[in-house]
Amino acid sequence: MNTNMKTPLPVTVLQYLALGGFLLFLGFPVLWIVSASFKSSAELNSLSANLIPNEWVFTNFTTALERQNLLTSAGNSFLVAVSTMVIAVIVTLPMSYALARLRGKLRAAGTVWILATQVFPQILIIIPLFLVLRTLMLNDTLLGLILVYVTFTLPFTLWMMQGYVAAVPRELEDAGSMDGASRFKVLVHIVFPLLRPGLMATAMFTFVSAWNEFFLALVLLQSPELFTLPITLRAFLGAEGQTQLGPLAAGAVLATIPSLIVFSFLQKKLTGGMLAGAVKG
Repeated sequence: MNTNMKTPLPVTVLQYLALGGFLLFLGFPVLWIVSASFKSSAELNSLSANLIPNEWVFTNFTTALERQNLLTSAGNSFLVAVSTMVIAVIVTLPMSYALARLRGKLRAAGTVWILATQVFPQILIIIPLFLVLRTLMLNDTLLGLILVYVTFTLPFTLWMMQGYVAAVPRELEDAGSMDGASRFKVLVHIVFPLLRPGLMATAMFTFVSAWNEFFLALVLLQSPELFTLPITLRAFLGAEGQTQLGPLAAGAVLATIPSLIVFSFLQKKLTGGMLAGAVKG
């Protein structure tokens, strides 16, 4: 089969146009929120739809930082998101390996459990969850919120990671065992390095999910000093529908920065792991 056939120029142009349209579709909300964070209240309340502000206003950022205790909420969100990410990755790794390698009724039961947990909406279990946390004296605590986030993200991360584990050839493990390596060494030196892209993807997913989650935090947290960032940003909407669009947009921009930093860091590790896996394969 000839793999050196050139793609026709019209097809290439259409591919780039489709890619550009897709990126514009994804990026427009971000461009709009960044633009709104620099606009005055009068311009935001007008009917103009220009992306570039007529007058650049920077007070939205100082207002967002001063009025709603944004930094404390950002610290809470960062603590919850990082803790959720670390715990989920540690728990997911051995469970996903067992799920991918085991055969029989236990694996089938695990698969059914994963799919079943994705069927029920959060609203159905929020009351039992609230009662369980109150019994454990973890209600209105960040630790309780972290455990809830880990529980909710675990089924999907397990589903993601078991696919990565299944993609690692069993022959590599058998070859390591034939060379005299123990089971532990095979896992640490052969299997786990090849799973690095999956671990990075899992880490990114859990961090972003916990960082952006709003509903569970709204129900389970009552103390203002424990509020996470999405709850604090909601305060800009006002109790009587008087939305502070400028500070809200500025707060949203500031809230995106830590997530972008973590994503950028993990994305480099993800790329490095993929290249390392390709060389080893």
